[in-house]
Amino acid sequence: MDVQVKPLHPLFAAEIIGADLAAPTTPELIRTIEDAMAQYAVCVIRDASANDDDHIRFSRAFGPLELPPASSRRGIASQLYDVTNLDPAGEIIPVDPGRDPGLGFENFHTDSSFNTLPTKWSLLLGHVVPPEGADTEFVDTRIVYEALDRAMQEKIANLVAIHDFWGGRERLGMTGITPAMRAMYPPVPQPLVRQSASGRTALFIGGHTVGIVGWPEKEALALLDELFAFATQPRFIYAHPWRTHDLVMWDNRCTLHRATAFDRNRYKRDCRRTTNNEHGEERTSFAHLGLT
Repeated sequence: MDVQVKPLHPLFAAEIIGADLAAPTTPELIRTIEDAMAQYAVCVIRDASANDDDHIRFSRAFGPLELPPASSRRGIASQLYDVTNLDPAGEIIPVDPGRDPGLGFENFHTDSSFNTLPTKWSLLLGHVVPPEGADTEFVDTRIVYEALDRAMQEKIANLVAIHDFWGGRERLGMTGITPAMRAMYPPVPQPLVRQSASGRTALFIGGHTVGIVGWPEKEALALLDELFAFATQPRFIYAHPWRTHDLVMWDNRCTLHRATAFDRNRYKRDCRRTTNNEHGEERTSFAHLGLT
């Protein structure tokens, strides 16, 4: 079957029709998907294989994996991030009223922007999806950058932002962060503006961005909040309603995403994610600490 690319939104995002994750990944399919991702930034494959090995093999065709720091508590493949509300027996884990499980996930962000090595793509496969809620919303920050006025583009052209996992959580109201927790994810600098794979310029912002190098905190946060509010206007958002066995891929270098809320005590959600590094060998997100 020929592979076809069908736009899903007027601005970005597309469905890739005819790609089979269970079959060998051919050079032609790799080129088609790379081209589609460069153009659309978010791509969806419906009825993808539910086999973890197929998911991992397919993902590796597009670059080395960023590996989770430890095997999943549910025993899924150690190359997969476990995005779930289920325990090892497959039952719903009751929500702790004192801790919001949606904190961070429901705020627009870029995966692993707080790591020293930014990531290329994330590929999330829905094994069990809630019948309502739990959509994923995306923003293409190339389109956002192009919509900024010239004065703002010039203002931010050479700025370096500070990405801090725990700092971002603190801005959302999280408390109780220990020095040991901070040591696992120390702040890192990233350019506020960067080039995407298509050659178009993109903003590199999101919920993990908490400062600007050389700027006072108040002024930095004011600018970042202004850019964040501009970027997350409804006109820029594609909302993906999940179906079982959807594989959704997005380019972390030029997109933001967030999960929408769902009833975590009522509905099961079992999604599994691979993430590609931009280059180098496969390594964990804690490689800077010498952990595997």
